[in-house]
Amino acid sequence: MPDETVPIILSLNEALVLFEFLSRNGHNHELRVEDNAERAFLDNLLCFLEKQLSAPLTPGYADY
Repeated sequence: MPDETVPIILSLNEALVLFEFLSRNGHNHELRVEDNAERAFLDNLLCFLEKQLSAPLTPGYADY
């Protein structure tokens, strides 16, 4: 199978919710993952969101 992609479009609010969820649950390993491929995917997804979102870097973001 060729390397295909599946585009996923999120609203900014959805992306922020996903970012917060992965940040909170991924680092403390509360998410139940079955294998290293799932862990790698979630880590990569979090890294992608970190690069795309500027809101978490703004002062006062944690107060929202």
